[in-house]
Amino acid sequence: MKLTILGCYAATPRTITNPTSQVLEIKNRMFLIDCGEGTQVQLRKNKIKFSKINHIFISHLHGDHFFGLIGTISTFALLGRTTDLHIYGPKGVKEIITLQLKLSNSWTTYDLFFHELESKESEVIFEDQKVIVKTIPLKHRVYTNGFLFQEKPGDRKLNVDAVQNYNIDKCYYQKIKGGGNVTLDDGTVIENDKLSFDPIPAMSYAFCSDTVYNEAIIPIIENVDVLYHESTFLDSEEALAQKTLHSTAKEAATIALKANAKNLVLGHYSTRYGDINIFKEEAQTVFPHILLADDGRSFEW
Repeated sequence: MKLTILGCYAATPRTITNPTSQVLEIKNRMFLIDCGEGTQVQLRKNKIKFSKINHIFISHLHGDHFFGLIGTISTFALLGRTTDLHIYGPKGVKEIITLQLKLSNSWTTYDLFFHELESKESEVIFEDQKVIVKTIPLKHRVYTNGFLFQEKPGDRKLNVDAVQNYNIDKCYYQKIKGGGNVTLDDGTVIENDKLSFDPIPAMSYAFCSDTVYNEAIIPIIENVDVLYHESTFLDSEEALAQKTLHSTAKEAATIALKANAKNLVLGHYSTRYGDINIFKEEAQTVFPHILLADDGRSFEW
């Protein structure tokens, strides 16, 4: 699992920072999460191929999270894209994008599918053979969702020495990888745990931006491997965080601790602060495993 941060700062873009956007690579799938202004430029800078992005997830309709969407969609068309593109986001995103395409007479060369979200409960919005994506209802000034990406468990690993010892035919190998037992010619049943090893543990990633401190999300993200949680402010501006429905670094760390997350990635920093390292220092007073998002930074697990 690899996470590439394209932008992770709050509010307006600057010459040195970009608003929220990131790419998650999981089980050979590539998902674009949020699409702030300048996203397509950041994709190029980070050498991420446009053609690999087939699914875009928009958390909410504040500009620093989706103003780059129409430009990205348009550039895909200018490059001659033919593959379908799916966009998941709040109700209204289809109207916004199609109106821009209509008035500019810039219809796409590919099919564009909108999956508009309205539910205030967690729901499955994408699923294939290897990955499932659920919403994480957040509390912000407009309707907002985070997203939980989960790998599905893979096949068990064949214990080659064991299957050879029992003289098991290769035709049973896929059954064993799928968790099945094997019955020998003499009727003896060989339990699967004697023929295989546990699969590589499935990974999970939760994206939570923007939101006020909200313990209601904890059951949804419990035991997540990596949690990205907004930390717009430091504890000294807690009153401002409450007023604007954002979170502090300490509050993000508290959510990670209570959810038993393995790692916490901080982001969505207010540009009022000159050094993002102070966010890590504050969060580590609550939760030890802190990573700092920054434009162009990537993490692998």
